[in-house]
Amino acid sequence: MAEQQLEMGESESRVLKQLRGKHVLITGTTGFLGKVVLEKLIRAVPDIGGIHLLIRGNKRHPDARERFINEIACSSVFERLRQEDSEAFDDFLESRIYCVTGEVTKERFGLSPDQFSALAGKLDALINSAASVNFREELDKALAINTLCLNNVTELANLAGEIPVIQVSTCYVNGKNSGKAHEAVVQPAGASIPRHELGHYDIDELVNLLQDKIADVRSRYSGKVLEKKLVDLGIREANHYGWSDTYTFTKWLGEQLLMQSLAGKSLTILRPSIIESAVEEPAPGWIEGVKVADAIILAYAREKVTLFPGKRSGIIDVIPADLVGNSIILSLAEALEKSGKHRIYQCCSGSRNPITLGEFIDHLMDEAKHNYAEYDQLFYRQPRKPFMAVNRSLFDAVISGARLPLSMADRMLKVIGHTRELKLLKNIDTTRSLATIFGFYTAPDYVFQNDELMNLSRRMGAADQALFPVDAACIDWGRYLRKTHLAGLNKYALKERKLYSLKSRRTRQAA
Repeated sequence: MAEQQLEMGESESRVLKQLRGKHVLITGTTGFLGKVVLEKLIRAVPDIGGIHLLIRGNKRHPDARERFINEIACSSVFERLRQEDSEAFDDFLESRIYCVTGEVTKERFGLSPDQFSALAGKLDALINSAASVNFREELDKALAINTLCLNNVTELANLAGEIPVIQVSTCYVNGKNSGKAHEAVVQPAGASIPRHELGHYDIDELVNLLQDKIADVRSRYSGKVLEKKLVDLGIREANHYGWSDTYTFTKWLGEQLLMQSLAGKSLTILRPSIIESAVEEPAPGWIEGVKVADAIILAYAREKVTLFPGKRSGIIDVIPADLVGNSIILSLAEALEKSGKHRIYQCCSGSRNPITLGEFIDHLMDEAKHNYAEYDQLFYRQPRKPFMAVNRSLFDAVISGARLPLSMADRMLKVIGHTRELKLLKNIDTTRSLATIFGFYTAPDYVFQNDELMNLSRRMGAADQALFPVDAACIDWGRYLRKTHLAGLNKYALKERKLYSLKSRRTRQAA
């Protein structure tokens, strides 16, 4: 559909007009969402001037270009481009992809002053999608990549002549606030933080306080104990100020830093909800890795989890990755067209096409019951027990009650020589661990709103609505969850199982 619209008249697209000849820097393209944005820009905006990628070198590939070719360009996200015209794709990579070896958390991205200045001189816009999405990250690491590295972003943007910055945040900066969550600056749900007259929150003193607490922990612990203490510190501070985890807390801090540093300049904050597999592009179900909901789906498929804390009537907000990528590109075009403003958009499904946690679970259980064999990497056999979501107090009571006798039995078995942990005890510990990390997200008491994003889509016009759809109303949840998403998990996210015949096992045992 998008290609047909493009043929009808490229001049009708305001996005293509604004991005023609422009040079854009993207951070975070080693990650899932960054790849989606990169692929769509290459495929849908052929006249873009250049795409600059900030990539950290690693031991295997210390140079950014080398890492790009060996770890990013070979990704399955580009299969469609290679199939449609592999020569044109290779030519684009050669002529219009510029790789910069750097690290977002280092001063000037680890570049020399001359290199940093030269990079700034080439750019028309900047998309920052780099982040640590570990919900239980050590506080110093989360603060560095989700908050403090944005000082480098603002420095580069100002050096480049106040170019637009698109910051990929998360709807969950809403924290523990309940009710309708609008596209606006979020007020902390916990301890008070002073608010600036321009609307954002003054976080300088808070960041200094957090760094002092980090330094104190570092002075008293080391090794694995230090890591755990820094994780605990992050969770404790996040909870104190009104967030469920370190990730969302430090992403909120990042929003405030950017709004303060880029006051009066071009800044768009794009907040996705729970990003999952693509609904359509580059291929239905395309995904990389196991995401938030998938960790629970996978644990259920492997019969490790059957009980979870959750609110069946609550709206669980899931959004396909391609709709998020399109939202980023739309907001980029708008910022280039009309600069000097701060905008906040939320890419989500809760207000446009809500699905409850109960409906989500029922779709997946029904598909698992009737068609589990179609997803051979996901389901090893048909799940024997239903997946149940119960309130937190009941969940805690059941888990604690079941764990105590199993733990005692496990210790007794080890006394008499058994070395393997009881399977039921291991499953209970897996359930408890997943509930600790994701329990907040399965008991939603909020509904994300995205009226402003829908208004942006309408303003951009019919051609861009076809080329860059962002509306979650297009999702058929039954089809998406049962067929598209599970098939995508099975095909793209999970490694192929190594199946051995009974005969081959016996041969190995005999040897």
